[in-house]
Amino acid sequence: MQYIFCILQYLYYICPMDNLKLKMARVEKGLSQQELADLVDATRQTIGLIEKGKYNPSLNICIKIAKVLDKTLNDIFWHEEEK
Repeated sequence: MQYIFCILQYLYYICPMDNLKLKMARVEKGLSQQELADLVDATRQTIGLIEKGKYNPSLNICIKIAKVLDKTLNDIFWHEEEK
């Protein structure tokens, strides 16, 4: 599991358009996309699209995800601008 987490951290730095922060937090909690989706009343496809950066979730879903993963909204969804 630590190995996967390290790979995701590396990918986050080379692919900032994806929401790998969400994926890292999910993996850190030991949850599959389906398990997270069930906990936040969403579909697995929605979680997958959020992680790929192809879907902007509602604030309601963002809050639910952050609570389940014990993170703040900033921890998961805030992206620093490239300099």
